[in-house]
Amino acid sequence: MPETMESIGERIKSLRQEKGMSLQEVSQRTGIPEQTLVDVEEHTLAPPLGNIVSLARVFEVPVGEFFGDSGDSPFSIVRSEDRQGVSRFSADYSQSCGYSYQGLGQHKRNRQMEPFVITLNPAENKEVEPNQHIGEEFIFVLEGRVEVSLLDHRDVLNPGDSIYYDSNVPHIISCHGVAPARILAVIYAKEEMIIL
Repeated sequence: MPETMESIGERIKSLRQEKGMSLQEVSQRTGIPEQTLVDVEEHTLAPPLGNIVSLARVFEVPVGEFFGDSGDSPFSIVRSEDRQGVSRFSADYSQSCGYSYQGLGQHKRNRQMEPFVITLNPAENKEVEPNQHIGEEFIFVLEGRVEVSLLDHRDVLNPGDSIYYDSNVPHIISCHGVAPARILAVIYAKEEMIIL
């Protein structure tokens, strides 16, 4: 199991316990099913990014806290050869989100946006639950084809296409077809979200 994924599950459990919150309370405040939280903490489910954003808001910590990001600089430069991947897709997990991502904003303090380059892999399981959380998202397709589902609207985006939407709208972003796709994704978490 990748060390980063293990640390995310452990960090979620640790933060929940530090805040003196039960799984039921976290579930009620985030809208994440209690069993999903159990699976994340037990490392049998990789958490979707939207869940991480919701958990960060409830725990009152920056999103980077889950990935060991100190957020201690007024700016962030990430060279292409220095990008650090954060895997959310591993054969060691019984379920996965089907993608991995590289953070592009590490070490920038007080940030209200979270930029990522995300690789979407062809789905193992077509039964993916829609995601929703506070904020807005912008997605630009770099390579491959991407299927987007927002409420009852479905569309396929090609390289050069983009979409910008409110994250509180139930959404699914996935690879379309058999080849992986790459996107630039920027999440704006609004003032209600603490991102230091």
